[in-house]
This record gives sequence, structure tokens and C-alpha cells, in this order.
Amino acid sequence: MTDAAPARRTRSGGRAGRIALRGSAPDDARKPVRAGLEGGRYNPLSDADLVRIHRAALDILAETGIAGASDEVIALATARGCRLDGHGRLVFPAALVEDLLTRAARDYVIHSRDPAHADLHVGGSRVHYATSGEAVSVLDIESRSYRPSTLRDVYDTARVTDALPNLHQYGQMVVPTEIADPVEADINVAYAVLAGTTKPVEHALNTVEALPAVMEIYAAVAGSERRFRDRPFASFGGCPIVSPLRFARDSLDVMVATARLGLVSDIAIAPQSGATAPAYLAGALVQVTAEALGCLAVVNLVNPGCPMSFAAWPFTVDLRTGAFAGGSAEVAVLMAAIAQIGRFYDVPTTVAASMTDAKMPDAQMGYEKGITSVVAGLAGANRVMEASGMTASLMGVSYEALVIDNDMLGMAERVVRGIEVTDETLSVAAIKAAVRGEGHFLGAPATLRCMETEYVYPALADRAPVALWTATGSLTMAERARVRAAELLATHHVEGISARADRAIRARFPIRLDRGAMRPD
Repeated sequence: MTDAAPARRTRSGGRAGRIALRGSAPDDARKPVRAGLEGGRYNPLSDADLVRIHRAALDILAETGIAGASDEVIALATARGCRLDGHGRLVFPAALVEDLLTRAARDYVIHSRDPAHADLHVGGSRVHYATSGEAVSVLDIESRSYRPSTLRDVYDTARVTDALPNLHQYGQMVVPTEIADPVEADINVAYAVLAGTTKPVEHALNTVEALPAVMEIYAAVAGSERRFRDRPFASFGGCPIVSPLRFARDSLDVMVATARLGLVSDIAIAPQSGATAPAYLAGALVQVTAEALGCLAVVNLVNPGCPMSFAAWPFTVDLRTGAFAGGSAEVAVLMAAIAQIGRFYDVPTTVAASMTDAKMPDAQMGYEKGITSVVAGLAGANRVMEASGMTASLMGVSYEALVIDNDMLGMAERVVRGIEVTDETLSVAAIKAAVRGEGHFLGAPATLRCMETEYVYPALADRAPVALWTATGSLTMAERARVRAAELLATHHVEGISARADRAIRARFPIRLDRGAMRPD
């Protein structure tokens, strides 16, 4: 007896079916990657490690304390049981710190101004990727050399970020080096950022003197101060600690003032292991945790429950040379540890990752950015800052890197998401049907259903056959990215500030960006 002839194997749906299906995008909840995916699968510290780091940090705060506190902070703290030691350092009793931890905000929201962009629900293990950096130079697209960053670059980096779906927040990437006055710089940065993007934003203020003007600008854009306060689309920050264990007065004043307003205190504490923190990674974690807890204590003394990020950013140096090493494996594991410590305290976390010490888009840039961004996401850091575009050990920004990193972050988010195992995804029936029928899964209903929900498709990465790649110019990733960045700079313009609000702002403040030159005719 002979076997029956095998069924004719045909493709149902095929390329046309897949193209048709891709025409209808899935809703946000079914997208393969999105803001706020749950991380927390990677934990470099044990439970016992967390307890030991916590106790060591409390010991540092209670015995060594933090120098340089303002009179206002000293008055608030000493009224609650802190004291100044013989060296003028403010020491924090462990019981007070632990009490204030119980009062700290567990989460907060930074809103989008456009429904097309997601609000940031910051807390738990939800992961978001964002820009920041405040570099002083830009890799020029045309000359391929670094030049000083300008206010126009603040606006342009915001515009490009606005167009990149895997970046969930814009934080100031460069400083306007042509503006010497810190208040004028803060005012112009606020304007340029809001003009460039409607995504949630972060603004690191140079000085508290600029806060009233910046708040006025945000209120004008929102329609009123009340509207901004009800749906804040910005967080405010700075670097309130000069490591080891000294307050930076200007940033401390900003932190206190924004806490009084109930705004998100978006600080960054950035010691460097082997330089301004112990060379042992555990020791660096103890110091930066103590510094971050000191800031958390101050914020909650000013305004209990004020939204705040546990923003400990322990960096490293190359101990052979003393050079900053932002793309190192040590930074990756340190930032993952901070995410874990933040979950231990049940407070929102911010870390810095996806930095690179490379100067140009190359293999070094790729592996440093890729490893550190994935690890931070897997660790469940709530916001991963510095996540796109930063180069040259945080001294530079590259527009090409911005768009390359968007691809990379899509992959990172897909890794963070993991694999969903359900009766449907196990695909038992589909496997049996394919074996008995067509012998493949191309064009199968389940394949078409999950094409846009299970898989991420890069915008720039090359997956073409060699012959096609050769026929289309044999372009490298950097070359393709340069073209894409130039396209976005030429075409992506956001009506981030209405004409009415723009007139009101310009009537009150010295805005340097010419509105007519901000977009083509």
C-alpha cells in the first residue's frame, strides 16, 4: 500500500497578506514594544547584599553626613533630629531616614502634551528610555567634526527625539554654549525644548533664580499655571551633590524650591568610582546610596510625598588613565544595582545608560550602548537617561547616533518584554496543522496575527541580501543614519508652542530662537 500523495503546499496570504495586515497597526497595549514595559528580571545583588548596602549607607549618613547644606535645609533638618557635627556636616539619624523613606512617593506621572505620545507612569519596574546629557559639543552632520553646541541644537535634538518612537522622554541633551548668563540659558532652553517636542520633558536648571521665569513659560504653554500643575509635562532637576558627600548649593536650592512646588525632583548624583567614590563597586554603591538618601530626606522634609527620582548614577573611570568610562561593563552592572536598590526602597529610579566613550558611530559605540541599555532595562530602571545620541564620554552628541539608538532601544525594549506563554502562543494546533498541511508557517493566520505584535522591525538596520545592499550603494549604518537624521532635521517640525503663547513668552523674555527660522516656509 502506498502513501497518499502529499497535500499541495501553498502559501496562504503571502507577501500581499502580510503587507495588508501591516496597514492596520495594533493598539498600544498589543505593540511589540512600548513605554512602561516591566523589567526587573536581572538582579546583580542578593537580598542580603541589599540589606548590607542599606545599613552601610545609613551608617555613612549618621556618622559622616553631608557638608554644604544651606541654612534653610539645616533649619528643616535639625528641627527633625538631624545635627551639625564639629566639621559643619549635616548628619542624619538612621531612624529619621527610614521614617522619611516610608513617606516618599512610590510613583509619579510626567504627562505628554500630545495623545500620540505616552504619559510616563514612573514607578514599580516600568521601564522608559529618555535622552539627557547636557553635552557641550555636537558631531556636525556635514563637516563630520565636533563643534560647540548651540541653542539651535537644543531645539533640533528635541525635534529629532520627538520623531523617534522608542524614546519616551526628552531631557536636555546639549547646552547653549553661546549663552553665558545661566538664567537666560535656562529660559531659552525651556522655550527651545517645548517648541521642539510634545513628549514629556526634563529640564535641569542651572540656578533657582530662573525657576519663576521657567514656570511662567510652562504656564503659558499649558494655558495656565494650574493646568501645568494638574498635568505636569516636565520634571526639574540638577546635580545636588558634589561627591563625596557635599551638597552643591545651586542645585540644592533648585531641589528645595521645586519640592516646595510639588514638582518632580529629577536629580542626578554622579560620583565616579576610583575618583570621587570608592574603587570597589560595592563601596561606590554605598556612597551613592547615602548621597541619594540624603537628598530624598531633604525633599521629604520640605514636602512629604513630593515626587522624586532615586537618581543615583555611579559612574566609573578607567583606572589606568583616570578617563571617564561611561560605556564600561562596570557602569552597566552598577546601574542595574541602583535599579534593584530603588525597588528595595519602593521608590522611582533613574539611571544613566547607553553612554559611549566612542567619538563616532562605530562598533565600540554599538556594543557599549547596546549592552548598557539592555542591562538597565532588564534590571527594571524606571527611566534610563542618556539613552540616545550621547558620545565622547558625555561630552558630545551625534544626530546619527540619535536615530541609530532608536533602533537599538527598540531591540532593548523587546528583550525587556520577554516572551509571553499562553495557550495561543504555545502554538500546538498551528504546529500540527503545518506538519499535516503546507509544511511551513508563512502566511498562516497566526503568523499574520502576531506579525505586528510579537516582532520589532528596525528602521535603519540592514537585513537585505548582499546583492541588494550592493546595488543600493553599499551604505554603512552610519551613512544611512546620516541620511535619516538629515531628513528629520529638514522635515519634522512640531507646533510645540502655539502662536499666542509664543507671542506672550517673547513679550516677557529674551528668546533667542527666531520663530521664522525655526521651520521652513
